[in-house]
Amino acid sequence: MGRGVSPIEYSSGRRTSRRLNHGGDRQANAALHRIVFTCLRHDPRTQAYYERCTQEGKTRHEIIRCLKRYAAREVFNLVRMVPSTPSL
Repeated sequence: MGRGVSPIEYSSGRRTSRRLNHGGDRQANAALHRIVFTCLRHDPRTQAYYERCTQEGKTRHEIIRCLKRYAAREVFNLVRMVPSTPSL
């Protein structure tokens, strides 16, 4: 699930940057996108994190990428805890 949010390094000359990995499960990445933007609209902790990172000089894309990775870890832990039911 996390492949859509893992950064890929690319550089040109002296500039080194990262971009999103556009491979992976697009539906999972879209779900993480919805989670992050819903949290940005409604969760005060997420809004405070966004403001703090903005003041540190991070770009919007960098902040969203960090929030997506955090959301991916949280979702993975929730899914891992659900007991699997035997199929009939």
